[in-house]
Amino acid sequence: MPVERTLAIIKPDAVRRNLTGEILSRIHQAGLQIVAIKSLRLSRAEAEGFYAVHRERPFFNDLTEFMSSGKVVVMVLEGENAILRWRELMGATDPAQAAPGTIRREFGTSIQNNCTHGSDAPETAAFEVSYFFAAYEL
Repeated sequence: MPVERTLAIIKPDAVRRNLTGEILSRIHQAGLQIVAIKSLRLSRAEAEGFYAVHRERPFFNDLTEFMSSGKVVVMVLEGENAILRWRELMGATDPAQAAPGTIRREFGTSIQNNCTHGSDAPETAAFEVSYFFAAYEL
């Protein structure tokens, strides 16, 4: 199995609800390594740049407003099949459709307020990691 890196974000809804520690604990319990981590507040322009691939979608404005509404925790996770493993740990985007025991099922309140973000492919992960972290931070 390949060792991969993926971007993970604890979204503003989870940070506001003090779920950061619980989510970090689940990452550790799953055997994923956190190789870089920082807390920050995205500007609207930064959120728009990060989610530029969704610019033409109807949810783009709501998403970028939400992601710039409060602090987030961004991190780079590393491990064998890290992309898939993090996505499985998060669960489906819609908390109502997520598997029992997943972060989104247990803590998410809506499709938008679903606590976490994760890269969906190696190419996406490479872009997303470099959006938030310089090479020397890794």
